[in-house]
Amino acid sequence: MDRHVNMSVVELPPHTAWVASLSPWPEEFGLARMHALLEELGHPERAFPAIHVVGTKGKSTATRTIAAYLGREGLEVGAYTSPHVSGWHERLDSDAGGFESAVARVRPAAERLGATQFEALTAAALAEFAARGVDVAVVEAGLGGRLDATNVIGARVVHLTNVGLEHTGVLGETREAIAREKLAVVVPGAVVVLGEPEWAYLVPDSEVRVGGAREAAEAFLGREIVGDVDVRLPGRLEWRSDDELRDGAHTPEAVDWLLERLPDGEWVAVASILRDKDADGMLERLARVAWAFVATESTSERSISATELAGRARRYFSLVVADDDPVTALRTAHELDGRVLVTGSLYLLADLDKGG
Repeated sequence: MDRHVNMSVVELPPHTAWVASLSPWPEEFGLARMHALLEELGHPERAFPAIHVVGTKGKSTATRTIAAYLGREGLEVGAYTSPHVSGWHERLDSDAGGFESAVARVRPAAERLGATQFEALTAAALAEFAARGVDVAVVEAGLGGRLDATNVIGARVVHLTNVGLEHTGVLGETREAIAREKLAVVVPGAVVVLGEPEWAYLVPDSEVRVGGAREAAEAFLGREIVGDVDVRLPGRLEWRSDDELRDGAHTPEAVDWLLERLPDGEWVAVASILRDKDADGMLERLARVAWAFVATESTSERSISATELAGRARRYFSLVVADDDPVTALRTAHELDGRVLVTGSLYLLADLDKGG
């Protein structure tokens, strides 16, 4: 069996196992199948207003933070994020049973239409939020925006966290091209909250505000919010022990953000990186704080092999080790001198959560 197939599928409840078995990638990007799926489901996306979160990094944290602000203001909120670390239910901010029921609700229609994994998950989230009767849904985009399965909600507020070079083969080779793809989700009348004000010219007919999660929540409410919320997500600056930090940084910009928050001292990096990411940019940055590097690979079919990643890392680190098993790779890192930083991919963190 290919090790990049999710080995835990057989351990999952039946509908969750089904969605885990689906291909995450379409043969061709487009929204036709997603629209057809929502039509079969009675258009659950029309049952509530929405906030759409797009960007290169920080989308999940922004989504949960916006939801936390709105929830504290007394609203019933649905939040949809991806990917997950602690379990599939994390994507719908529910428990395992709730997630299983949500997928079961859309599975017959999704199977008939041959939906991809992300399309089925997005439909499950939207149908679940409609069934709950939420006052608002905060929805994180998957890849880009224009052709992403989440681009069906006609959101009242769009929050662009930031723009970096990612998925350039699909989204474009410049930051401007990628920003255009992401901001293509903006519909007439929407308020656009930009984490980077430089992109205001791309939405000339929209009300533009500058800010983050708080400002996006305020844009939806139409008033200021007093006080802060503290939101912590699995795999985002997550200390697993005094000498092990896990963070799903998967772009050079995200690694920069992470390094700014690392305590001083010696570090050993353990990482898996996907093929469509700027691996060399990430490795160069990690080498600024880590003296040793343990290359491994996640169960994602897009993961660079441990051997190839190690070969690319040798130009940056004093010591490089390759181990295709994340659990033993992590164990090896702890045998070296220094605190351990596990990063490069949320898929890696999810595999470690399953593997111990």
